[in-house]
Amino acid sequence: MKSIQTQIKNELQESGELKLKMAESIVESIREAVESVIHALQSGGKVLLCGNGGSAADSQHIAAELVGRFRLDRKGMPAIALTTDTSILTSVANDYGYEDVFQRQVEALGERGDILIGISTSGQSQNVILAMEKAREIGMVTIALIGEKRGPMAEGADVVVSIPSTATPRIQEGHITFGHILCDLVERHFFESEEGSPS
Repeated sequence: MKSIQTQIKNELQESGELKLKMAESIVESIREAVESVIHALQSGGKVLLCGNGGSAADSQHIAAELVGRFRLDRKGMPAIALTTDTSILTSVANDYGYEDVFQRQVEALGERGDILIGISTSGQSQNVILAMEKAREIGMVTIALIGEKRGPMAEGADVVVSIPSTATPRIQEGHITFGHILCDLVERHFFESEEGSPS
């Protein structure tokens, strides 16, 4: 059996190797996602995010960085994680079904030109898929944040950010790295020079 130290080193090496793969393979899709969010905010739109489990946590993390701050002290930017209101989540799940918990909120809160970032390590989360379908009906821009196995979430998404791994922990690490890059670049675009801000 490998020592704990060896296992730790292997995990860290795998994580580092993933970031290098991301730098080689998905820079363009990350750029598309960043530019989509910038355009939406410039046009007076907002960012909605959803996912299950760890992806719910990532949704909340990214929304918090946009509303609060990432590196700079600045005005808050409009972002809502659809994973936080337990009354909505439980009432919709009870009255309609768990697969509808996000699409109902997109229907209520989303507007043409807004962004929906759907997060799923498998790319097959039915409630996220339905939310993205509803967002497209409304005229929102959809960003699918998934793993190497693209799954049905990638179908029809405006931007697909596919982390080059099939291991759930590595995909989740890739997702939050994407989230940090997104928040950093969006924040810098609007506030680093202290010129311009989202409407």
